[in-house]
Amino acid sequence: MKKQQEMIESFQMMHRGYMKNLDNCLKKIEVDFEESREVDEICTGEWCRAIEFSLDELAKDLYSISEPRWVADDYSRTLRNMRRRLHDLYAKYHGAHSLRDH
Repeated sequence: MKKQQEMIESFQMMHRGYMKNLDNCLKKIEVDFEESREVDEICTGEWCRAIEFSLDELAKDLYSISEPRWVADDYSRTLRNMRRRLHDLYAKYHGAHSLRDH
């Protein structure tokens, strides 16, 4: 029983680190995207492909996470919040991208 509890605690610690890294990545993309919206010339084809790739990879990571039954409620809230932020960022990106194409 003690070994099982140690394994769970170890997993929780690593998972918290993983979630923190995903959140940091999302924050970085949000900041970079907002900064780039201020400079219209940045939205080149290469930049647009890079941001789209980053958003897609982050979406794969966030939506592939299943919530173990033993996690705290704040974990679910954090995951939902990160998914919502990513969704909002996609909407902003596609709005800026479509404006750039016209």
